Amino acid sequence: MSSFIHPTALISPSARIEMDVTIGSFCIIEDNVTINSGTIIKPGVQVCSNTSIGKDCQIFQNSIIGEIPQDLKYDGEETKLIIGDRTRIREFCTINKGTKASGETTIGSDCLLMAYVHVAHDCIVGDNTILANGVQVGGHVEIGSWVTIGGMTPVHQFTKIGSHSFIGGGYRIVQDIPPYILAMGEPLKYAGINNIGLRRRNFPPDIRNLIKKIYRIIFKSKTNMSDSIKLINDNYSMHKETNIIIDFIKNSNRGLI
Repeated sequence: MSSFIHPTALISPSARIEMDVTIGSFCIIEDNVTINSGTIIKPGVQVCSNTSIGKDCQIFQNSIIGEIPQDLKYDGEETKLIIGDRTRIREFCTINKGTKASGETTIGSDCLLMAYVHVAHDCIVGDNTILANGVQVGGHVEIGSWVTIGGMTPVHQFTKIGSHSFIGGGYRIVQDIPPYILAMGEPLKYAGINNIGLRRRNFPPDIRNLIKKIYRIIFKSKTNMSDSIKLINDNYSMHKETNIIIDFIKNSNRGLI
């Protein structure tokens, strides 16, 4: 099936547009852009240079994808934005390419970025992640897979958010959020494990109970973090979920919520 490109769209000669791509009216596709098959670009979208968009994506009206970073240290270096397959980017989203710090910003596959989301330079967003309306993600943020962040939430630069976590809308994320948990409140705090999300993703009851026991030790006991980690390793180290949690804590730079 051939592509449909509206006659008012401006397409750079160096852009690579695969078959079965739709590009709506008044779009701008800049140099060295790759748009893979089945992707739909709605009217008024600007896709900036060195952006790669995967298969079967949808990018809605007036989004600006791959623009240069809002970072005073950016000096015109050649960097990228990479978007996976089947990701939907709704109206008025802005996503910046990387800086020389990492060279790229990455959005995974099967993500949903709702209207007015901003993702800054050098971020990593994992697969199957949902950023609700108005989420504002600072630079160098790492978000795991299967994460949901509620609407109107600012995410401080350099924070890390573990996979399968759920963050309520309207709160500030200024410290790292470990995997598998619910985070709510002001200031943001542990509010239990993400039981509904884990059930939907076929985590068996014994693993959900294991995760709950681990986080009771981390957040509810009176032991310090190093003693908590030792206690967890002594009792639960045979499970991969334990190692995922411990590795996340050890690699946290901003401290946990």
